[in-house]
Amino acid sequence: MGEETPELAFETMAIHAGQPLEPSTGAVVTPIYQTSTFGQSGVGRHQGYEYSRSANPTRTALESCLAALEGAAYGRAFSSGMAAVDTTLRLLEPGDHVLIGNEVYGGTYRLLSQVHGRTGLRFTPVALEHPAEVLAAWEPTTRMLWVETPSNPTLRIADIAAMAEIAHARRALLAVDNTFATPYLQRPLSLGADIVVHSTTKYLGGHSDVVGGFVATSDSALAERIAFLQNAAGAVPGPLDCFLVLRGVKTLPVRMDRHCASAARIAEVLRAHADVDRVFFPGLEGHGGHAIARAQMRDFGGMVSFTVRGGEDRALAVAESTSIFTLAESLGAVESLIGHPHRMTHASVAGSSLAVDPALLRLSVGLEAVDDLVADLRSALDGAFKKR
Repeated sequence: MGEETPELAFETMAIHAGQPLEPSTGAVVTPIYQTSTFGQSGVGRHQGYEYSRSANPTRTALESCLAALEGAAYGRAFSSGMAAVDTTLRLLEPGDHVLIGNEVYGGTYRLLSQVHGRTGLRFTPVALEHPAEVLAAWEPTTRMLWVETPSNPTLRIADIAAMAEIAHARRALLAVDNTFATPYLQRPLSLGADIVVHSTTKYLGGHSDVVGGFVATSDSALAERIAFLQNAAGAVPGPLDCFLVLRGVKTLPVRMDRHCASAARIAEVLRAHADVDRVFFPGLEGHGGHAIARAQMRDFGGMVSFTVRGGEDRALAVAESTSIFTLAESLGAVESLIGHPHRMTHASVAGSSLAVDPALLRLSVGLEAVDDLVADLRSALDGAFKKR
């Protein structure tokens, strides 16, 4: 046998994986195959594509690229991050039990509690940062451990390798939502995860101009089932959406480096501000998951959350006073965003055990000059607290 080809560096794969030159013209950018169907030379005789719900060349390029970045053998793209989550949960059966973090994206909780829960799928929230609590909550019918790390919105860190050991010893699946970290900062499959899920709307797309999702695995049986569900349910991205995510991925490494550096600076500034109560950022040594994050991540990410003294009213005043940070949902794009999770991204968990502190604000730190971002936050904080 010949020598194995060494894996290319992440930055190189982000630009080239799954994207050979277009054969008929030599175009260096994968075309947008804006077609719903493909001609056949005879019944069942085609060139690999029949109908764009089942497969499309632009989508194939995206799926191949993202799978390579995650170190996965297989990948499937979806029309949204929630479609990717939904498809992953459809791998389970009514009566199965899922353990989730006691802090997850509000949309994931809503999907479990109001959609899959109504069809017989059961779930229990648990503190994933404490393996003993995961073990204590395990049931005979637990079939999946669902992990967000860093979690949304206070950036808790779960030990992926430890979660994989727990799940696999009990013949359950470990699914990891890797949206906040991206494959540039963290590769869950290499740490033992069975499935990785992304909202490509966020850092992978990176420009607030597309909505999408992605699921990766190296298990052939899981991949076959995911592919079936993708085609059967049809929650697929259009070719333009795939093109936009592919374009965003090409600059993911350089963007993430800047996001991480600016977030670390802002976390330190917030920690020193008299009107900030707590700062949540895994890069801070006082963060409970700092050591694990340092071990399993390349860097600490571009998200920072914090609580302000004075409660919800003061938090709302800060959120509505920034001029560079845009008050908006979503995250992971070039522009900086500020949000109030209790009323925005996590409104669906209000009144539950997963309810978010009303004094909490979440920042998605963008690519603007960090000095401008720091000045904007200081101005918003100082202005909100002068009104007392």
